[in-house]
Amino acid sequence: KHPRAYLEEGKGHEYTERMAAGIREFCAAFAPRPVVYRLTDFKTNEYANLDGGDRFEEVEENPMIGYRGASRYVREPDVFALELEAIKLVRSEFSNLKVMVPFVRTPIELRRVKELIAESGLLTDGSLKLWMMVEVPSNVLILDRFIDEGIDGISIGSNDLTQLVLGVDRDSEKLADTFDERNEAVLLAIETAVKTARARGLTVSICGQAPSVYPEVSERLVEWGATSVSVSPDMIDQTREIIAAAESKLGISPSGN
Repeated sequence: KHPRAYLEEGKGHEYTERMAAGIREFCAAFAPRPVVYRLTDFKTNEYANLDGGDRFEEVEENPMIGYRGASRYVREPDVFALELEAIKLVRSEFSNLKVMVPFVRTPIELRRVKELIAESGLLTDGSLKLWMMVEVPSNVLILDRFIDEGIDGISIGSNDLTQLVLGVDRDSEKLADTFDERNEAVLLAIETAVKTARARGLTVSICGQAPSVYPEVSERLVEWGATSVSVSPDMIDQTREIIAAAESKLGISPSGN
């Protein structure tokens, strides 16, 4: 059900509790290891498909670069507050939960999101680690400015970053052969982000299909200093082997992760 439908019915607490239950399950399963929760990043067409969603969402020609991510949190703080409350509930039980902000277009937008998180009380004791997705070219070009706003780590979303660097709709069948995470411009963007973040002492992860599909990309990520990769469960063993081979080739001690 659309979160605004819950609010309209005076049942915001139900939305919060359902969200908390899902997050709690992962935190419990992996404790004490860290769990990085990416804040909701549904696009307008995805929200519209939820029960009651068509009443609250406008039709966008290209939802992929539309009303999503951090922009929604800033413009709909009442809905965002429900999600933050869910995180607070889980954090009261599991301190291994971290939070990641997706699709942030400007440093000011990140600042406003952090202000909302602070208002929720999640930043009071300073223990919550906050990450940011790097998937918009502006994130790469002025990453230092985003880091100055106060984040602990980044995760490079290679799928979105690839389509935005190349100007390719990744859902377009006609342009499928152009969408390639190994493109030199995309790899330069990833390298720049990794090295900039590591120079500032941040942890760096990458999510997307490239690390588990292209061994040469994994080798470069290891060489540049990426600290982790995020893959689907069915690709864990294969990716671990690829990373281990890359570390061995570069003379780096296996991470064991």
